[in-house]
Amino acid sequence: MVQAAKPLADMRSRFSDVRGRIDACARQCNRAPEEITLIAVTKTHPVDTLRAAVSIGAKDLGENRVLEAEPKILELGKDAVRWHIIGHLQVNKARRAVKLFHVIHSIDSTELARRLDRLCAEEGRPELPILIQVDLEGEATKSGVSKSDLADLVKDVRACDHLRLTGLMTLPPLFEDAQAVRPYFKRLRELRDALQSEGCFDHDRGELSMGMTHDFEIAIEEGATMVRIGTALFGEREAND
Repeated sequence: MVQAAKPLADMRSRFSDVRGRIDACARQCNRAPEEITLIAVTKTHPVDTLRAAVSIGAKDLGENRVLEAEPKILELGKDAVRWHIIGHLQVNKARRAVKLFHVIHSIDSTELARRLDRLCAEEGRPELPILIQVDLEGEATKSGVSKSDLADLVKDVRACDHLRLTGLMTLPPLFEDAQAVRPYFKRLRELRDALQSEGCFDHDRGELSMGMTHDFEIAIEEGATMVRIGTALFGEREAND
Protein backbone atom coordinates (compact mmCIF):
# COMPACT_ATOMS: atom_id res chain seq x y z
CA MET A 1 0.00 0.00 0.00
CA VAL A 2 1.36 3.42 -0.99
CA GLN A 3 0.97 6.03 1.72
CA ALA A 4 0.01 9.68 1.43
CA ALA A 5 2.75 12.25 0.99
CA LYS A 6 4.28 13.56 4.22
CA PRO A 7 4.11 17.25 5.28
CA LEU A 8 7.36 18.99 4.35
CA ALA A 9 7.84 20.79 7.69
CA ASP A 10 7.46 17.54 9.63
CA MET A 11 9.85 15.76 7.32
CA ARG A 12 12.41 18.56 7.57
CA SER A 13 12.31 18.31 11.36
CA ARG A 14 12.69 14.54 11.28
CA PHE A 15 15.65 14.67 8.89
CA SER A 16 17.34 17.31 11.03
CA ASP A 17 16.85 15.21 14.16
CA VAL A 18 18.22 12.03 12.58
CA ARG A 19 21.22 13.78 11.08
CA GLY A 20 21.92 15.39 14.45
CA ARG A 21 21.80 11.99 16.15
CA ILE A 22 24.12 10.47 13.53
CA ASP A 23 26.60 13.32 13.92
CA ALA A 24 26.54 13.19 17.73
CA CYS A 25 26.96 9.43 17.83
CA ALA A 26 29.81 9.52 15.33
CA ARG A 27 31.69 12.16 17.31
CA GLN A 28 31.22 10.22 20.55
CA CYS A 29 32.93 7.29 18.79
CA ASN A 30 35.75 9.50 17.50
CA ARG A 31 34.47 9.07 13.96
CA ALA A 32 33.84 11.70 11.31
CA PRO A 33 30.10 12.11 10.61
CA GLU A 34 30.98 12.27 6.91
CA GLU A 35 31.96 8.58 7.08
CA ILE A 36 28.31 7.60 7.52
CA THR A 37 25.83 7.62 4.65
CA LEU A 38 22.19 8.14 5.55
CA ILE A 39 20.00 6.07 3.25
CA ALA A 40 16.39 7.22 3.47
CA VAL A 41 14.22 4.13 3.09
CA THR A 42 11.30 5.16 0.91
CA LYS A 43 9.43 1.90 0.38
CA THR A 44 5.61 2.37 0.31
CA HIS A 45 6.02 6.16 0.05
CA PRO A 46 4.74 8.08 -2.99
CA VAL A 47 6.97 9.98 -5.34
CA ASP A 48 5.84 13.32 -3.83
CA THR A 49 7.34 12.28 -0.51
CA LEU A 50 10.57 11.27 -2.24
CA ARG A 51 10.66 14.59 -4.09
CA ALA A 52 10.22 16.46 -0.81
CA ALA A 53 13.01 14.42 0.80
CA VAL A 54 15.34 15.32 -2.06
CA SER A 55 14.40 18.99 -1.72
CA ILE A 56 15.62 19.02 1.89
CA GLY A 57 18.89 17.35 1.10
CA ALA A 58 18.40 13.58 0.88
CA LYS A 59 21.10 12.20 -1.41
CA ASP A 60 20.58 8.44 -1.02
CA LEU A 61 17.22 6.67 -1.26
CA GLY A 62 16.63 3.00 -0.52
CA GLU A 63 13.88 0.83 -1.98
CA ASN A 64 12.99 -2.80 -1.24
CA ARG A 65 11.29 -3.86 -4.46
CA VAL A 66 12.29 -3.24 -8.04
CA LEU A 67 8.74 -2.99 -9.37
CA GLU A 68 7.71 -0.44 -6.75
CA ALA A 69 10.86 1.59 -7.22
CA GLU A 70 10.87 1.70 -11.02
CA PRO A 71 8.13 4.31 -11.57
CA LYS A 72 9.55 6.49 -8.80
CA ILE A 73 13.03 6.41 -10.33
CA LEU A 74 11.69 7.12 -13.80
CA GLU A 75 9.65 10.08 -12.55
CA LEU A 76 12.29 11.63 -10.28
CA GLY A 77 15.18 10.74 -12.56
CA LYS A 78 17.97 8.26 -12.02
CA ASP A 79 20.49 11.03 -11.42
CA ALA A 80 18.37 12.93 -8.89
CA VAL A 81 19.91 10.91 -6.04
CA ARG A 82 21.87 7.72 -5.52
CA TRP A 83 19.39 4.83 -5.62
CA HIS A 84 19.97 1.75 -3.47
CA ILE A 85 18.09 -1.52 -3.57
CA ILE A 86 18.19 -2.90 -0.05
CA GLY A 87 15.59 -5.70 -0.28
CA HIS A 88 15.95 -9.20 -1.64
CA LEU A 89 16.61 -9.10 -5.38
CA GLN A 90 14.97 -11.82 -7.41
CA VAL A 91 17.03 -13.14 -10.31
CA ASN A 92 14.22 -12.34 -12.76
CA LYS A 93 14.35 -8.66 -11.72
CA ALA A 94 18.11 -8.41 -12.18
CA ARG A 95 18.05 -6.62 -15.56
CA ARG A 96 15.76 -3.89 -14.24
CA ALA A 97 18.02 -3.52 -11.20
CA VAL A 98 21.09 -3.06 -13.41
CA LYS A 99 19.30 -0.32 -15.33
CA LEU A 100 17.80 1.48 -12.32
CA PHE A 101 20.02 1.30 -9.23
CA HIS A 102 23.39 2.73 -8.40
CA VAL A 103 24.10 0.26 -5.58
CA ILE A 104 22.77 -3.21 -4.76
CA HIS A 105 23.02 -4.19 -1.08
CA SER A 106 21.56 -7.68 -1.22
CA ILE A 107 23.81 -10.02 -3.21
CA ASP A 108 23.33 -13.44 -1.63
CA SER A 109 24.30 -16.04 -4.24
CA THR A 110 26.77 -16.78 -7.01
CA GLU A 111 23.85 -17.23 -9.40
CA LEU A 112 22.65 -13.69 -8.80
CA ALA A 113 26.15 -12.22 -8.98
CA ARG A 114 26.96 -13.89 -12.29
CA ARG A 115 23.62 -12.88 -13.78
CA LEU A 116 24.16 -9.25 -12.79
CA ASP A 117 27.65 -9.35 -14.25
CA ARG A 118 26.38 -10.72 -17.56
CA LEU A 119 23.58 -8.16 -17.68
CA CYS A 120 26.02 -5.32 -17.03
CA ALA A 121 27.89 -6.43 -20.14
CA GLU A 122 24.69 -6.62 -22.16
CA GLU A 123 23.48 -3.22 -20.96
CA GLY A 124 26.83 -1.51 -21.42
CA ARG A 125 27.31 -0.80 -17.73
CA PRO A 126 31.05 -0.84 -16.90
CA GLU A 127 30.72 -1.09 -13.12
CA LEU A 128 28.05 -2.02 -10.57
CA PRO A 129 28.85 -1.44 -6.88
CA ILE A 130 27.44 -4.24 -4.74
CA LEU A 131 27.37 -5.36 -1.13
CA ILE A 132 27.02 -8.96 0.00
CA GLN A 133 24.15 -9.61 2.40
CA VAL A 134 25.21 -11.85 5.28
CA ASP A 135 22.69 -13.87 7.30
CA LEU A 136 24.26 -14.08 10.75
CA GLU A 137 21.38 -15.92 12.44
CA GLY A 138 20.21 -18.46 9.87
CA GLU A 139 16.66 -17.10 9.79
CA ALA A 140 14.50 -18.91 7.26
CA THR A 141 12.52 -15.75 6.47
CA LYS A 142 15.56 -13.66 5.54
CA SER A 143 17.95 -13.70 2.65
CA GLY A 144 21.70 -13.64 2.90
CA VAL A 145 24.73 -15.86 2.57
CA SER A 146 25.84 -17.80 5.62
CA LYS A 147 29.08 -16.93 7.35
CA SER A 148 30.51 -20.30 6.29
CA ASP A 149 29.76 -19.62 2.61
CA LEU A 150 30.83 -15.97 2.59
CA ALA A 151 34.42 -16.55 1.45
CA ASP A 152 33.30 -18.55 -1.59
CA LEU A 153 30.79 -15.89 -2.61
CA VAL A 154 33.39 -13.15 -2.19
CA LYS A 155 35.71 -15.09 -4.48
CA ASP A 156 32.99 -15.51 -7.09
CA VAL A 157 32.00 -11.84 -6.97
CA ARG A 158 35.61 -10.73 -7.35
CA ALA A 159 35.91 -12.93 -10.42
CA CYS A 160 33.13 -10.93 -12.13
CA ASP A 161 34.24 -8.34 -14.65
CA HIS A 162 31.69 -5.64 -13.83
CA LEU A 163 30.75 -6.11 -10.17
CA ARG A 164 32.63 -4.04 -7.62
CA LEU A 165 32.53 -5.47 -4.11
CA THR A 166 32.23 -2.46 -1.81
CA GLY A 167 31.08 -3.98 1.48
CA LEU A 168 28.76 -6.16 3.54
CA MET A 169 25.17 -5.78 4.66
CA THR A 170 23.08 -7.51 7.30
CA LEU A 171 19.52 -7.51 8.56
CA PRO A 172 19.70 -8.93 12.10
CA PRO A 173 16.79 -10.22 14.18
CA LEU A 174 14.48 -7.59 15.65
CA PHE A 175 14.74 -7.40 19.43
CA GLU A 176 12.66 -5.33 21.84
CA ASP A 177 15.92 -4.34 23.52
CA ALA A 178 17.99 -2.74 20.78
CA GLN A 179 21.20 -3.52 22.66
CA ALA A 180 20.64 -7.21 21.91
CA VAL A 181 21.51 -6.54 18.27
CA ARG A 182 25.01 -5.28 19.08
CA PRO A 183 26.73 -8.71 18.75
CA TYR A 184 25.41 -9.04 15.18
CA PHE A 185 26.80 -5.66 14.17
CA LYS A 186 30.11 -6.50 15.82
CA ARG A 187 30.24 -9.83 13.98
CA LEU A 188 29.65 -8.16 10.61
CA ARG A 189 32.39 -5.66 11.34
CA GLU A 190 34.79 -8.47 12.17
CA LEU A 191 33.94 -10.21 8.91
CA ARG A 192 34.47 -6.95 7.02
CA ASP A 193 37.79 -6.36 8.77
CA ALA A 194 39.03 -9.84 7.87
CA LEU A 195 38.09 -9.37 4.22
CA GLN A 196 39.59 -5.90 4.23
CA SER A 197 42.90 -7.26 5.48
CA GLU A 198 42.92 -9.59 2.47
CA GLY A 199 42.30 -6.72 0.04
CA CYS A 200 38.87 -7.98 -0.98
CA PHE A 201 37.12 -4.63 -1.41
CA ASP A 202 37.30 -2.23 -4.30
CA HIS A 203 38.26 0.55 -1.96
CA ASP A 204 40.22 0.38 1.26
CA ARG A 205 37.43 0.73 3.77
CA GLY A 206 34.74 -1.80 2.96
CA GLU A 207 31.23 -0.47 3.63
CA LEU A 208 29.09 -1.76 6.49
CA SER A 209 25.39 -1.38 5.69
CA MET A 210 23.65 -1.99 9.00
CA GLY A 211 21.33 -0.21 11.39
CA MET A 212 17.76 1.03 11.07
CA THR A 213 15.48 3.37 13.01
CA HIS A 214 15.52 1.44 16.29
CA ASP A 215 19.22 0.60 16.39
CA PHE A 216 21.23 2.85 14.07
CA GLU A 217 23.19 4.49 16.87
CA ILE A 218 24.36 1.08 18.08
CA ALA A 219 25.29 0.23 14.50
CA ILE A 220 27.36 3.41 14.24
CA GLU A 221 29.13 2.55 17.49
CA GLU A 222 30.03 -0.79 15.94
CA GLY A 223 31.32 0.71 12.71
CA ALA A 224 28.36 1.19 10.33
CA THR A 225 29.16 3.31 7.30
CA MET A 226 25.63 3.14 5.85
CA VAL A 227 22.45 3.31 7.94
CA ARG A 228 19.07 2.51 6.38
CA ILE A 229 16.37 4.62 8.05
CA GLY A 230 12.69 4.88 7.21
CA THR A 231 10.36 5.32 10.19
CA ALA A 232 12.45 7.96 11.97
CA LEU A 233 12.41 10.07 8.80
CA PHE A 234 8.89 9.48 7.48
CA GLY A 235 6.87 8.33 10.49
CA GLU A 236 5.25 5.01 11.24
CA ARG A 237 3.91 3.02 8.33
CA GLU A 238 0.25 2.12 8.43
CA ALA A 239 -0.59 -1.19 10.11
CA ASN A 240 -1.61 -2.91 6.88
CA ASP A 241 1.60 -1.97 5.01
